[in-house]
Amino acid sequence: MTSDPAPQRAFPALHRAGRPAFPVVATTPASPPEPRDARSEARRAIEAVVMAATEPVPARDLAELVECSVDLVRELCGELAEEYARERRGFVLAEVAGGYRYQTHPDMAPYVEQFVLEGQHVRLSGPALETLAIIAYKQPITRGQVSAIRGVNVESTLQTLVQKGYVQEVGRDPGPGLATFYGTTPHFLERLGLASVSDLPPLGDFVPGPEVVEALERGLRADLDPRLDPGAPGEPGPDSEAGDDTA
Repeated sequence: MTSDPAPQRAFPALHRAGRPAFPVVATTPASPPEPRDARSEARRAIEAVVMAATEPVPARDLAELVECSVDLVRELCGELAEEYARERRGFVLAEVAGGYRYQTHPDMAPYVEQFVLEGQHVRLSGPALETLAIIAYKQPITRGQVSAIRGVNVESTLQTLVQKGYVQEVGRDPGPGLATFYGTTPHFLERLGLASVSDLPPLGDFVPGPEVVEALERGLRADLDPRLDPGAPGEPGPDSEAGDDTA
């Protein structure tokens, strides 16, 4: 009777003690991710949101988004603005119309103007700019008051400013007729790069000095020489015809 053959090993035999039959790759436990810096994360979030926004983003909205205080948001925005200025970037982080937005650096204006083709943007006419300036400095103001200041009917001009988003209705005059009060919009502040209407330059900066006014008055007055005075008797005025002798 023959004995059964020895059972075969399920795995290859080890030729040398202490070594496995199959190659084993040593693995190390994955290192835990580094904790994110909350302040740095907030800075990046503010950059991303302001970059994606089409309108200035208020500090309160940013604070709610990154879950921090409004003061911290203002501090971080200040740090970002200083960093861009230090690195001489082509853009700045500006606070306009009650919020933050990115805009081109003022020094880059010539390049931006060259890039933007003439005629792509409809410019406001002179009368529209005058009407807008009156509303900006005198708001709230009614249409009749603007017309009285300009000396012309401003109804169509006012409607144009409303359609373009520079002017809006802000209330009603409690007096007879309940006239509509008009004022500027946040879009107006945004286009001018202002935080509020209080940042408008004083009107005194545009008023000429007394010496300039006096020179203008001298130029408008008739010359003291009666021969050049159109109203002097015996001398025909510039608009009178020679030989016109009426009784």
